[in-house]
Amino acid sequence: MTALLTTQPSIEPITLLSIQQLSISLQDKVVLSTLDLSLNEGDILGLVGASGCGKTTLLNAIAGFSKPSKGKIIIDGNLLSDGEHSVPAEQRQVGMIFQDYALFPHLTVKQNIAFGLSKQSKAEQVEQIDHLLTLLKLNDYRDSYIHQLSGGQQQRVAIARALAPKPKLLLLDEPFSNIDARLRNELMLEIRQLLKQFKMTAIFVTHNKDEVFTFADKMAVMAQGILLQLDAPSIVCQQPNSYQVADFLQLGSWLPCQVNSVSAQSLLGEFTVDNQRDKQTSLVYLLVKSSQLQLNVEEDEHNIANAQVEYISVTEQGYHYYLSSLDCLVKDKHLAFSKLSLYSDVALSFKQKVVVSIKPHDFLFFNKVTNL
Repeated sequence: MTALLTTQPSIEPITLLSIQQLSISLQDKVVLSTLDLSLNEGDILGLVGASGCGKTTLLNAIAGFSKPSKGKIIIDGNLLSDGEHSVPAEQRQVGMIFQDYALFPHLTVKQNIAFGLSKQSKAEQVEQIDHLLTLLKLNDYRDSYIHQLSGGQQQRVAIARALAPKPKLLLLDEPFSNIDARLRNELMLEIRQLLKQFKMTAIFVTHNKDEVFTFADKMAVMAQGILLQLDAPSIVCQQPNSYQVADFLQLGSWLPCQVNSVSAQSLLGEFTVDNQRDKQTSLVYLLVKSSQLQLNVEEDEHNIANAQVEYISVTEQGYHYYLSSLDCLVKDKHLAFSKLSLYSDVALSFKQKVVVSIKPHDFLFFNKVTNL
């Protein structure tokens, strides 16, 4: 008798956070501009961007600490802000962890966690506090004061206090910046696992893209109050949608190229250009990662030196070099390059001339305004 094979119906993700056309102006300065963002239940979003780009302002708007000029903020189907009306912060079911944790120094660990549980019965408070102390490995410190804890332990207390009221959304503003570098990665993995265990939806702000890879399911890149790209971290880094995204995340070096409808000419060779929209000759930039560079130290009649070493350092990935173009080859100054990053096991000397070429790959060309 043959068993019937049945397939489980796919579960549609539930949208927990929806932000529509959000704009915020402070003192006649636009801080956020018509921003759209949605986040599914249980997702962790890493929000990156230069200082002043609007990351913390966005968190404050979601939490209810600042009022948007226009747009809507919806959490779990509930409209919290529409530009005219705004639900108070304490009614939003949003937890927030600040960069300095904002813990109460005169209260013990247990009392800090209990701070947001005043509406629960004593029995419920005790149960929730004991549960969080166990999960966050703080049982031995329940009666300790904040100054008696390490940075990592203080971080755990801040998270326990934020999770205690069972918020629908957790916001974290640079939560790992005060943690010792040796412990940071371990703590990030530990807290990520904890948030997944709670099925907690979270947004955290950081300047470090490596933190996003360790901690987040999605990455959002912001600049000047605009959301440039939102996707899985691997997709953002492999397929940046603009020069601004690739440059901020330092995804590689920039090689200037002169393009026409079919090809791009650079000091390191000529490349085929697909789907070039602008048929006029123009200057663009090829995003080049170190792994895409071919280094040849020896010159011959077919390989003529086209770069020289300008900077040398030693890293765990080998020698790190910055290469510049040779002046004798530069007829058009726009094609010159000065900071082509290369990692190699080959020992080179300062100002040494080398032959560099680009390995075949899917070329990513950008101009400084839009993706080509």
